[in-house]
Amino acid sequence: MYKGTNASSGIGIGKAVIVEETELVIERKTVADAAAEVERFKGALEKTMKETEALAADLATRVGEKEAEILQGHIMLLQDPALTGEIENTIKGECICSEFAVEMVCTMYANVFAGMDDELMQQRATDMRDIKTRMQRVLMDAESVNIAALPEGTILIAKDLTPSMTAGINPKNVMGIVTELGGKTSHSAILARALEIPAVVAVADFISGVKNGDEVILDGDQGDVYVNPEASVEKEYTAKRDEFLAAKEELKKYIGKPTITKDGVTVELVANIGKPADVDKVLQYDGEGVGLFRTEFLFMDRNSMPTEEEQFEAYKKVAEALKGKPVIIRTLDIGGDKEIPYMGLEKDENPFLGYRAIRLCLDRKEDIYKPQLRALLRASAFGNIKIMIPLVTCIDEYREVRTIIDELMLEMDRQGIEYNKDIQVGIMVETAAASLIADIFAKEVDFFSIGTNDLTQYTMSVDRGNDKISYLYSTFNPAVLRSIKRIITCAREAGIMVGMCGEAASDPMLIPLLLAFGLNEFSMSASAILYSRKLITNLSTEELQEVADKAMSFATTKEVEDYMRNFVAGL
Repeated sequence: MYKGTNASSGIGIGKAVIVEETELVIERKTVADAAAEVERFKGALEKTMKETEALAADLATRVGEKEAEILQGHIMLLQDPALTGEIENTIKGECICSEFAVEMVCTMYANVFAGMDDELMQQRATDMRDIKTRMQRVLMDAESVNIAALPEGTILIAKDLTPSMTAGINPKNVMGIVTELGGKTSHSAILARALEIPAVVAVADFISGVKNGDEVILDGDQGDVYVNPEASVEKEYTAKRDEFLAAKEELKKYIGKPTITKDGVTVELVANIGKPADVDKVLQYDGEGVGLFRTEFLFMDRNSMPTEEEQFEAYKKVAEALKGKPVIIRTLDIGGDKEIPYMGLEKDENPFLGYRAIRLCLDRKEDIYKPQLRALLRASAFGNIKIMIPLVTCIDEYREVRTIIDELMLEMDRQGIEYNKDIQVGIMVETAAASLIADIFAKEVDFFSIGTNDLTQYTMSVDRGNDKISYLYSTFNPAVLRSIKRIITCAREAGIMVGMCGEAASDPMLIPLLLAFGLNEFSMSASAILYSRKLITNLSTEELQEVADKAMSFATTKEVEDYMRNFVAGL
């Protein structure tokens, strides 16, 4: 038996297929015409960009927008004028071939990223190496392994998998993934989990002990891998796999059922999406609406601002597809970890505390905000659209947005354009400031949606990408839980809807507490909806009050987590 890191749950049983890319030999070659060589590089860059965009679009449709963000990050790197400009200057300055210039510059950037303590930056190093190799393959007209064409029943074996390779996998044919390198938080592992393919990574010296066609069993929960196992081991893991698949199949019986607790409390289970194509997943998993439409993805992967008409069509498509179910659309939230080059934003020293989200939009009403709000109002005539404002910290911001919307409504009335005159406008509660004055907001806004990722980050003063202090980043921290409870209480007392659209909304350990607090709406990845419905229908909000009181009495994150873990295990 081999031991590695459990990266994606489930049992994989199949035949080994070792995937090895042909190693590229990159030589330093002098070119006579540097200008022509720069044009050759630009052509390869454009082709790589288009291939990446197609891969990202396919992944967004098949899996989800959140997962496609990884490849959209590759596109951002390819669009970075600092990177491409340095490659072009290297070609011109040293009169060398594009392949070698790409090697020099991308390797330099990758080494800088890899040397940083920040885990996200270290992932950026992997991304940089990925796009480097792909540009070089285009330049050298070298074929890549067609990973989408692997045969049915494959256990994919590789030294390492790049994000672009993982994104191309057909999960119908690949039963599992084993790699010698990688980690649980690597982009490849994240994609494997999204594709629901069992995976074990960081299995030392594995390739030397396996050959194509060998029978391989992997346990994505324990990190165990077997090659040509004994019959007893195969029998044991076949039973485990069947049990795992049966549990997944059982969830289908919750399709079409209302989300009601044992004591008759109805809540909404809705989904987070990034593009209209994601609606297919919402319908597939019987989502009761959309709790978060991240509109920034309409602004990414392009060289200019989307027009009002383009935005209107996107919002309208989602509203019509959901046939009257609620669609909460968040206005543009860029800055922080999301940058859009064509907008010409200056670099912030601390982008998460800087010029982003509603702050940017209110400053650029004419070219950014009014066209988006007008598109949202127009689309509201075709379904149950609600507008959500991100990163609000004071009531003045909400009032200013409300004033703009009222002015646009008057203008549309004069023009005879239809819209929902009673459209709801709410806020994303994701800052400590908004939490502390939630009672003030609740008197004026139409609804709350709690963004737990940022609320936890800001409450705890923790950069969630910094591995050195990640132990502080937990929704179960008593300070964060008290903040969440306060927000929900203020909403309920004012009689407005309160939802949650952070990742925590689908956490089985947190759901019982949220039900006890009185949360109305849970917004999550579409694939998490049916499991969450199963859990909720087996809980009673009345019985959970005692559980919540006990959880809130603890002084540390660990005490809360241990208590809730034991409670859920006993269900």
